[in-house]
Amino acid sequence: MGTGEQPAAAQTTYREAMREALREALRADDRVFLMGEDVGRYGGCFGVSLGLLEEFGRERIRDTPLSESAFVGAGIGAAVAGMRPIVEIMTVNFSLLALDQILNNAATLLHMSGGQLPVPLVVRMTTGAGRQLAAQHSHSLEGWYAHIPGIRVLAPATIEDARYMLAPALADPDPVLIFEHGSLYNAAGELAPLTAPVDLDHAAVRRSGTDISLITYGGSLPKALAAADELATEGISAEVMDLRTLRPLDGAAIAGSVSRTHHAVIVDEAWRTGSLAAEVSARIAEGSFYELDAPVERVCSAEVPIPYARRLEEAALPQTAGIVAAAHRAVD
Repeated sequence: MGTGEQPAAAQTTYREAMREALREALRADDRVFLMGEDVGRYGGCFGVSLGLLEEFGRERIRDTPLSESAFVGAGIGAAVAGMRPIVEIMTVNFSLLALDQILNNAATLLHMSGGQLPVPLVVRMTTGAGRQLAAQHSHSLEGWYAHIPGIRVLAPATIEDARYMLAPALADPDPVLIFEHGSLYNAAGELAPLTAPVDLDHAAVRRSGTDISLITYGGSLPKALAAADELATEGISAEVMDLRTLRPLDGAAIAGSVSRTHHAVIVDEAWRTGSLAAEVSARIAEGSFYELDAPVERVCSAEVPIPYARRLEEAALPQTAGIVAAAHRAVD
């Protein structure tokens, strides 16, 4: 590579990018360890930790009993004691069994101790539907966690964020929850080299536009980008915003996008009632009402437990056609 030449991008998948982030963290700091159900010999229920047990051993890649409350609580204790645990929960549905540990302990200890007890814990979990895993494995509850002060909530939607968000998450003195949408694990593409410190505080504009803002995150980002492509063929220029961090929300970025396009569609795989989409919509109404040329549109999941049958599941979830239709309602 000659002087001034940029490093070449590497082909990888979202799953491999996440695994490489774990490998890097384990190599960089002896205090880092991974634990969860089947993360060791099985390689993780979604294959993210495949091979790490052989590379780092049982002390640092720990299979746990089927008890989310117990192993999340153990992670909190280890973090308070000076370790840097990464806890994997199989799906967000099962994380509710550890909600007491996350809400009443992890999120509160730093504040209740007057800053004496930081909890540098990272909890990773799969979220979302689209793979026919039925209701108990398919919901999108990250918006519930984004309600809780004292934690940071991340939703990497790109291969770059899957690869590079983990290191700053481990450096955060507060607990960080990372929601990995299951439909993204097989997403493949070029991984751009890291050229600057990773920013966990700001949203990202993934596609610029002037007519309407499509505001989304996680597994809905590819659908929003596809909708923007379709709208472009009709002469409608859509800006696609990836929120990336769900708590704290980047309100300035949301307001900035609405001020450029004057129309907004929020795409959120969670249920509409009480959703993150509702919070974003409220913030637009509070801060950008006079920038709007039409009411805010929301595209969310049907308010039912996510069905198993493929066609019913597809019907229940936000799809590209629904995003395009919502954009038309806003701009036509």
